[in-house]
This record gives sequence, structure tokens and C-alpha cells, in this order.
Amino acid sequence: MKLIEAIIKPFKLDEVKDALNDIGIEGITVSEVKGFGRQKGHTELYRGAEYVVDFIPKIKIEVAVSDDLVAKVVETIQTSAKTGRIGDGKIFIISLEEAIRIRTGENGDDAV
Repeated sequence: MKLIEAIIKPFKLDEVKDALNDIGIEGITVSEVKGFGRQKGHTELYRGAEYVVDFIPKIKIEVAVSDDLVAKVVETIQTSAKTGRIGDGKIFIISLEEAIRIRTGENGDDAV
């Protein structure tokens, strides 16, 4: 099993969610996060004063999947979240040792 974490632009969330739903992914976790990468934030004007916005609002999506679905999920996220502009985000794939469904006690792929 793998845990796929994707950091994407907030306005792409619905498109990514719908695309994952179309390939049969039923459960995702979504968090509002802030951060920066190569773009290093930007400057804004507020009431005539210029200030630096270091942390850019992003969305983090977490999806736990069996090993055979990893490539399909990554490709789906990548194509649906891409704008072709700086700050599109990143996808991380993390080995998942165990998963347990609290309600039923199922574990492993059955819990995912």
C-alpha cells in the first residue's frame, strides 16, 4: 500500500476530486495548507504599502491506495491538477505499512 500526498492549487480541488472519483477512488483527505517552493511567495500592495506573502495557500490531498493503483492515481492527479504554470504543486508517494478500518477492524488493502 502507498499513501499519495499531493499539494495542488486550491482552485484545482474540484477537478482533481472528480477525476479521482471517475477512476474509482472513493476516499480522500483534504487539508488547507500554506507553503512555498521555487516561487518563494510574492509581493502584494495593501493600502499603498508593499509586503511579501511568504506562504502561498495550497490544498493537500491524501489518498491511501493499493500498490496496483499508484500509477493510475498519480497520473490522474498530475493531469487534472496541471495548469502549466509555476506553483502547480508536487506529488509524494510514501510506503504505507498498515491501514486499519476502525469500524470493522479490517486491515491492509481491505481497509483502504
